[in-house]
Amino acid sequence: MGKKGDTNRTKKTAGALQSILGGGFLANKKTAENMPFLLFLAFIALIYIGNSYYAEKKIRKIERLQKEVKELRYDYIYNRSQLMSKSRQSEIAKTLSLEGIKESRTPPKKIINE
Repeated sequence: MGKKGDTNRTKKTAGALQSILGGGFLANKKTAENMPFLLFLAFIALIYIGNSYYAEKKIRKIERLQKEVKELRYDYIYNRSQLMSKSRQSEIAKTLSLEGIKESRTPPKKIINE
């Protein structure tokens, strides 16, 4: 009994597949009645596909921006360390001595105007 049922199921599946591929299901009255619903499902499918592409595009952009932020953070740390080393008094004095300007050894005096 199992083999006969399997044969009928195979024939029904083959007939349904042939009807769909051949376009015969479009001439069916039930299909015509359900056409608005089928069009709605097709519309929803298109929106779903478009949303997937949009999400993938956003994910790629986020990854690219994360890499850029990482590189900018490295640049910031490097530049900050360079600035700190160049703004030391000894470094400034060394740079100015090359220009011919010498560091004053006498402390500044306060001028009081009364």
